[in-house]
Amino acid sequence: MTAADQIIYRYPQPSHLEQSPGQARLALTSSGGTEEHPFFFSGTVKQPAVVAQGLLLLARVARTRFYVPPNALAGVLRAADPVVTATDQGLRLESFSACCGVYARLDVDAAALDIAQLRSGVTNVDVNPPLRQALAALVPGNSLKLDVGTDHLQVRADDQRIIEEKVPLPSRWLKGFAETQMLCSQMALHHELRGASLRQFVQALPRSSVTRSVMWATGARGADGGTRALRLASSPAQGAVCLAGPERLRVIEPLLRFATALRAYGSAAEPTSPPLPSAWVLELPGARLTLALSPEKARGFSGEGSLLHLLAMGDAQEDADFVASLLNLEARIDIADLARRALLPESQVSAALAVLASSGQVGFDLHSGCFFHRPLPLQPELLLSLHPRLSEAHKLVAQAAVTAKGTGRFEVQSGPQRYEVQQIDTDEQAAQYRCNCPWFIKYQGLRGPCKHVLAVRLFLDPLQVNGA
Repeated sequence: MTAADQIIYRYPQPSHLEQSPGQARLALTSSGGTEEHPFFFSGTVKQPAVVAQGLLLLARVARTRFYVPPNALAGVLRAADPVVTATDQGLRLESFSACCGVYARLDVDAAALDIAQLRSGVTNVDVNPPLRQALAALVPGNSLKLDVGTDHLQVRADDQRIIEEKVPLPSRWLKGFAETQMLCSQMALHHELRGASLRQFVQALPRSSVTRSVMWATGARGADGGTRALRLASSPAQGAVCLAGPERLRVIEPLLRFATALRAYGSAAEPTSPPLPSAWVLELPGARLTLALSPEKARGFSGEGSLLHLLAMGDAQEDADFVASLLNLEARIDIADLARRALLPESQVSAALAVLASSGQVGFDLHSGCFFHRPLPLQPELLLSLHPRLSEAHKLVAQAAVTAKGTGRFEVQSGPQRYEVQQIDTDEQAAQYRCNCPWFIKYQGLRGPCKHVLAVRLFLDPLQVNGA
């Protein structure tokens, strides 16, 4: 296994929870970020039970395969550790499932924290089995002091052993983690549940479902026009939110006793809609839990590829590099302000942020409707492996494999095969293409463009001369 196939955590000691009468201290050990063992936060949590249960949920998502392919066993692998972002707006903790189909994030607001020390940054933190057991046994009523990293590491004894963990991390995990953010930015709020109807809906969800089970959450409206209740239907309808593998949403059940609202987000659905991704935001005292679900239980987010058209345009990538240089861990990115600083139109800045989301440099918060800066603390080699279809398209262009065959028609030589790509929309900003390759025939563009379409886009882009 090479460095490009794994993430390496180096912790000075395991994370741990210390309890004494009336108080507890949670020390999350950090690995990576601005330095080897960064120290970002120290303070007291005002809602200890909420944070403890939220952290347990993130750990559960990270170590769960919600789908195991037929004739295969789920490998017993060390789960990728949660990513923590600390800013003056609070703490964000994120994780992604081993099957690449579920993304979870816990946002703890600054108002729910008594902050003693804060330094903005991003790091991974150790959430080990003994820590999970201790969090589950947190004494009700105890105050909770939280440290993300420690400022005492500099004076540790020379013989203190660094704990090193190597975690197999295929590129599809990272690509899914990143692409989820862009997909969430395209979703809209459709339903909101409160009180008893919230708990009834979640607790009535099935505990298991067949692999291809795709349900649709449809709402009954109350007198005020809001959602009075949600029920599951087997077919889509206008305003419905897709809920594929509905048991995946049940992971939020331990937090229901704290919840004040559940909001359902998704893309616009019609009676003929295919399965769609969805996101569910659970409102908690001083915090929020966001759970994003892939369109099908057997289909991880890493297979979406819906931003590859944009990534194939050189100007969008150049804008993204420039915009990234202007970001400084903003908890809420103001696109209008960023456009003024970048001297770019807002539309170009939005496209640049979408490109940054696709490589894990920014996330998207449905609650605020804003991107946030969060460069994942990973090796550069991992980021380079995110988009193999795009990489293959660059190779095709460099090999002069694309030939124009007339207005809107192109031939792409791919190995021994020749494929025909046809442009079906002449508006270059929203151009759409068809290809007669097996990939396009199977997915009809629902998982992004094939490498042959991408090669044509690169061939036509004046900023991508000779595939550069």
